[in-house]
Amino acid sequence: MATMRSPARRQAEVSGQGGRAPTMPVHPARFLPLGLGLLALLAALWGGLVRLGAVDVAPGRTLAATHGPLMVSGFLGTLIGLERAVAVGRRWAYLAPMLSAMGAALLLAGLPIWVGALAMSAAGLVLLAAFIVILRRVTAAFTLAMALGALAWLGGNLLWLSDVTAMPRAVPWWVGFFVLTIAGERLELSRLLLPSARTRAWFALAVGVVVAGFGVGLADADLGARLLGLGLVALAIWLGWHDIARRTLRRGGLPRFIAVCLLLGYAWLGVGGLLLLRDGALIGGPRYDAALHSVFLGFVFSMVIAHAPVILPAVTGRAVPFRPFFYVHLGLLHLSLLGRVAGDLAGWTPVRQVGGTVNVVAVLLFLAATLVAARSAARAAGPDSG
Repeated sequence: MATMRSPARRQAEVSGQGGRAPTMPVHPARFLPLGLGLLALLAALWGGLVRLGAVDVAPGRTLAATHGPLMVSGFLGTLIGLERAVAVGRRWAYLAPMLSAMGAALLLAGLPIWVGALAMSAAGLVLLAAFIVILRRVTAAFTLAMALGALAWLGGNLLWLSDVTAMPRAVPWWVGFFVLTIAGERLELSRLLLPSARTRAWFALAVGVVVAGFGVGLADADLGARLLGLGLVALAIWLGWHDIARRTLRRGGLPRFIAVCLLLGYAWLGVGGLLLLRDGALIGGPRYDAALHSVFLGFVFSMVIAHAPVILPAVTGRAVPFRPFFYVHLGLLHLSLLGRVAGDLAGWTPVRQVGGTVNVVAVLLFLAATLVAARSAARAAGPDSG
């Protein structure tokens, strides 16, 4: 989920020259939040299996209670914060990923939940400050959308901090964080297609409905959820039609892989929006599971998988070249999510559990495939590659 891309990174996605490590040395401090973020991801996956009822282990029940924050802030927030800090180029900006990763570590250490929530809220504040710097450099629709996303992350974390037992109040804001961040990124890249004023106006309207959704939800949860769903559907249509992925799909290698990930993700974003439109505010149960994981797994994780070969080299200094076997974990993720959502909506608990379990397998395969690609690239580059 890259934002404020350099021309080189923008070219990487379009031309397929991704996966190359930057020439400048990478400070080792970047690896601490990344390592803690990966630990948060693994813990969140285990907690998710407990929530599904696929496993029943006593320590996992604690992880199940913080499954959402560990995934949203502990892993994804840390990843976005790292990428943002690299783009901003200010040392203090690294506080965002460090604080979100520390918040996850505090949760995993068994401290009171509010302690971890406080650290994650501080991370949101630093990320918002980073976007204020970005807005001062480039004031445009795409930077404004992403700044609103950072504000949504801060707002969601503060809502969770205010009552750690009422996490569903924060979830629409967390949805807004990812959707607005990614949509702003894609609008930035779509400028290569010279969108018309009407096209940009439709984008702004869709973003406005999303913001209204999680904002109105504070006063009327049901109306807010339906507005959010409407905004998600509108953005899914906009992205599916106007994103440059429709053109790069005709290319080979990395550009095609990214395009497939993006277009599948937009489809799941639309599914999640339609489910929210139909059901309104939910606080649990299979329909809640279907709507949330359509967005968080189908949409957000598709973006992570798509941009890992582009983002990770910039963050870690390690090349991650595209490999055709990346399609294995991508296909497995989407097929298993389809089964999970079908099980949710039809009331087939075993199907839902199997789908959710294979979701976890797909994410683990993604991590393994990324590591294999990075290690093979390091060997090919020789001992001087670092």
